[in-house]
Amino acid sequence: MNWLSSSQGVVLTAYHPSGKDRAVGGNHGKGGEKATASRKYGQYTMNQEITKVPEKPPFDRSSSQDSLDELSMEDYWTELENIKKSSENRQDQEVVVVKEPDEGELEEEWLKEAGLSNLFGESAGDPQESMVFLSTLTRTQAAAVQKRVETVSQTLRKKNKQYQIPDVRDIFAQQRESKEKAPDGTNSQSVRTDENKHQGKDDQDCSLVVGEKELIPLVSEEVPASETDINLEVSFAEQAVSQKDSSKEKAQKSKDRDASLPNFRLPKDKTGTTRIGDLAPQDMKKVCHLALIELTALYDVLGVELKQQKAVKIKTKDSGLFCIPLIVLLEQDQKKVPGTRIPLIFQKLISRIEEGGLETEGLLRIPGAAVRIKNLCQELEAKFYEGTFNWESVKQHDAASLLKLFIRELPQPLLSVEYLKAFQAVQNLPTRTQQLQALNLLVILLPDANRDTLKALLEFLQRVIDNREKNKMTTMNVAMVMAPNLFMCHTLGLKSSEQREFVMAAGTANIMHLLIKYQQLLWTIPKFIVNQVRKQNTENHKKDKKAMKKLLKKRAFDREKYEKQDKSTSDADVPQGVIRVQAPHLSKVSMAIQLTEELKASDVLARFLSQESGIAQTLKKGEVFLYEIGGNIGERCLDDDTYMKDLYQLNPNAEWVIKSKAS
Repeated sequence: MNWLSSSQGVVLTAYHPSGKDRAVGGNHGKGGEKATASRKYGQYTMNQEITKVPEKPPFDRSSSQDSLDELSMEDYWTELENIKKSSENRQDQEVVVVKEPDEGELEEEWLKEAGLSNLFGESAGDPQESMVFLSTLTRTQAAAVQKRVETVSQTLRKKNKQYQIPDVRDIFAQQRESKEKAPDGTNSQSVRTDENKHQGKDDQDCSLVVGEKELIPLVSEEVPASETDINLEVSFAEQAVSQKDSSKEKAQKSKDRDASLPNFRLPKDKTGTTRIGDLAPQDMKKVCHLALIELTALYDVLGVELKQQKAVKIKTKDSGLFCIPLIVLLEQDQKKVPGTRIPLIFQKLISRIEEGGLETEGLLRIPGAAVRIKNLCQELEAKFYEGTFNWESVKQHDAASLLKLFIRELPQPLLSVEYLKAFQAVQNLPTRTQQLQALNLLVILLPDANRDTLKALLEFLQRVIDNREKNKMTTMNVAMVMAPNLFMCHTLGLKSSEQREFVMAAGTANIMHLLIKYQQLLWTIPKFIVNQVRKQNTENHKKDKKAMKKLLKKRAFDREKYEKQDKSTSDADVPQGVIRVQAPHLSKVSMAIQLTEELKASDVLARFLSQESGIAQTLKKGEVFLYEIGGNIGERCLDDDTYMKDLYQLNPNAEWVIKSKAS
């Protein structure tokens, strides 16, 4: 992929490991002469191998793509043309060529990202540190780890490394001993039966053949959508194994079914739904490790290649607004507005668009004048932080073009260098549910700055769509316009035919559609991953307790004191069936709460807030939350519908505290 920044920036070119990719479905004509063309879209340069065909109008697709409605893709190709025109006067910059990763290098990087770097290298002789983590993995997760460890081990042996290479059989002995059991101790067969029960029976009804690829089809928003629960309690990869075994006969039938997007619902979880931002940083780090392993396991089960790109350090501008890394931009913004998590220019551009009214027809689709956009960029760079920029001079369509330009010219993509290809690969997953599951895991894996900015973008796009009756911008229209701005670098560095380009366009537009439509679900942390974190914490506590007792073994007095304290923390200072809730920042700082079957977190909050004065009660409502702290979790903010008795049974050693998210 190639990255071309502004006049002060640098281009990054990376060679994809899959550089031998062939066009899907072959060439368009016999004896077609191949030529190389360079096509510039915004900040990116696309070097593509194309097939010459008899004179065809721009973006005329192959007749083999009859299964897609070409007219429905018009917004996508128009947006590409607009991007091309807006960048015609931009100057080419120095190219930084990145060497293709050596054999095993990507797997080694993967193990580091998964928190398992001590399974190889100089620390590989003592993998005990990862044993607790490995013991909580599902069978498919363990298989994904084992596959990467084997690749790295073989590579290290080839390189004649002097340090000890661990035997994979030793590392995973614990998993083999318990392979007949699921992670929660239940029989794996019963888990699969439960998975079958949870799977929507019409889940396979959403695939489409383009050439030789199965892709999600372009969705007609007028088709009534079905409703189905999405199962977050069982590993996604384990569900895929179960579904693969039980749905072979349905595969052929699925190709002829309709293309409606189901209304996926989160099933009610009495222990509460956990969203990104609800967990303490140390637990969120474990979630990310597990999410990467689960994503890889899911792709492995479905036979889809997951190539994680390695982030590359490149020279970029260290100040300004456009072509600035998100993290650098946020650092300079936080000097102006402490605690801000979304770039200020990004917020202001969205605000300016909304000031013009979201009912404007063609909003986001109609571009601003290229020369005017260029001048506005220069003026913003000079005056934005000084507060002297005249926002009244910015027309609504210009603001929309500037917003798309900001996203497009990030030195590294909003969806991140590491996972951009994984986002692209979502289109190759066979069912809607699996596509949604993969996107859920990918959103979790994004860096905080990227994830927060993406969330702000998707929420804004939904507000635009909410006015579709007047602005004529449906979800698919918006997805078509925004997809090239987020995904256009997917084809960089790949030899491509028109057909591949068309498949990529359809796929990325549909991924964009899923991101917008299911954004509320995508910021949810699956329950099975939270449960794995709880198990890790429990095992680590046991390990620490044993170490402490061993340390105090020869000091009887201290040992008795420690054991007494340990007992006192487990024995509640309140009667059975009662919890004590602390609220250090409220008028009522502590209260004993009787647990009942129907008591929810919102009820506990209401009891405390009822003790506040009228004004204070209004101010505190929505600013304070009930937290589960300690026991088998670091810290977790509870949603209002959490049933306290069920959660208490899951984590009886937790403390319960009411506080704000900032404290």
